[in-house]
Amino acid sequence: MKAAVYYENGPPSVFRYEDVPDPECGPHEVLIKVEAVSIEGGDTLNRAGGALASKPHIVGYQAAGTIVEVGAEVKNLKPGQKVTTVNAYGSHAEYRAVPALTAWPVPDNLDIREAAAIPVPFGTADDCLFEFGRLKAGETVLVQAGAGAVGLAAIQLAKRAGARVIATASSDERLARLKELGLDHGINYRTQDLVAEVRRLTDNKGVNLVVDPVGGSTLQKSILSLAYRGRVSFVGRAGREPMTVDVQTMMGGNQSMSGVFLGAEIGTERVRANIQRLIDDVAAGSLKVVLDRTFPLREAAAAHEYIESRKAVGRVLLIP
Repeated sequence: MKAAVYYENGPPSVFRYEDVPDPECGPHEVLIKVEAVSIEGGDTLNRAGGALASKPHIVGYQAAGTIVEVGAEVKNLKPGQKVTTVNAYGSHAEYRAVPALTAWPVPDNLDIREAAAIPVPFGTADDCLFEFGRLKAGETVLVQAGAGAVGLAAIQLAKRAGARVIATASSDERLARLKELGLDHGINYRTQDLVAEVRRLTDNKGVNLVVDPVGGSTLQKSILSLAYRGRVSFVGRAGREPMTVDVQTMMGGNQSMSGVFLGAEIGTERVRANIQRLIDDVAAGSLKVVLDRTFPLREAAAAHEYIESRKAVGRVLLIP
């Protein structure tokens, strides 16, 4: 099969489009013919500096396609079925084998490209808001990096739950595109003082919950934006800055911060059922997957470079 591989970490230019052996399907796995790859933020981080499970290495969490083989112990899925899948690596290829536990059936009326982009971003956003963030109707939530995958999902889910939604982005144009998803107030973090603007929008009270996939210096601003008893769901380091924060201010406000990692529980019945519910909600039209642009698999380097330019609003896909 063809795959986008690399032999060492580095910038997008490390990718090579090469022939590699087809993956084997284990007894508890399914083998799929990949039809769409959703490039995740973690994919770019892993390419830049993550561990290589093999050489050449095939990076990538998420891909959707058609099952061509099921393992002997797999009873709930069958060849010919459309699924969206998650695994620690291996998405940037024409075929991938994944545990059946991390493959979800795709409804007939759902575009396979949209399905590819659902499990990790929507599942993560849901956990940030509800499982760990304890969001309630009537509260105010701040979504950092609102134009990113987790941000786009979090805006919709929070609004649907009856929350007031504030989000940040790098331009007024990107913020404007978030209005149709339920954004109440946008903050351009390049031109506005984030903490001061949050305080202004909340009558100096702060927000009840922050979803922060950025980390670094942004995490400090998230903490300073909290209301009394406010919570931060910290879910990533997309900003690629050192993680140095001062948490002393949280004591006086009885505030809390939870680290959120969907992968730690992705094989549990709770998360599996939750992701399937979110997939079904997208298929029913009550949630929306925002797709920005597609690239051929052979142009994985260009796709990663485009993502890192921060021009995208929504998911960037690779099509084998």
